[in-house]
Amino acid sequence: MSLNSTNFKGNPVNLLNKIPEAGKKAYDFTFVKTDLSESSLYDYDDKVKVIIAVPSLDTGICQMETRKFNEKLAGMDHVIGIVISKDLPFAMKRFCETEGISNVMSGSDFRYNDFAQEYNAEMIDGPLKGLLARAVFVIDKEHNITYTELVPEITQEPDYDKVLEAVNALI
Repeated sequence: MSLNSTNFKGNPVNLLNKIPEAGKKAYDFTFVKTDLSESSLYDYDDKVKVIIAVPSLDTGICQMETRKFNEKLAGMDHVIGIVISKDLPFAMKRFCETEGISNVMSGSDFRYNDFAQEYNAEMIDGPLKGLLARAVFVIDKEHNITYTELVPEITQEPDYDKVLEAVNALI
């Protein structure tokens, strides 16, 4: 599968460039948390990181994916899940509070566009142009990418079993 394009309802959508593959060093990026403070990937170097890129938490698939990762990463003390999108922190906070999401953190890429640029995950055409593609990255404590999944169809969920297999191999 190509790491620089995906599909939206069967129609091809190009990304900014090729997303980083497993075996590459993870780039640091700054994101905005729900309290409007900033954090970065490298702030969590004592944990295995699961970066969950989604187009918007205002869509059913993104909401379902966030709920499932919240459930699947529960109790994993040395793992942090970060759901990243270009949604405003207020919307992310409202969704997470309403749904009881507490095992994954939400991070907004609206302020700096760091994640979109560093990971080439921004869709550059199609109806969702400007939003992030659905992708998952597993990153070890030394900031190496050990698993990459660019979901081939935006309207589908990632392969949770493969993601968890990659996480479990690191803890």
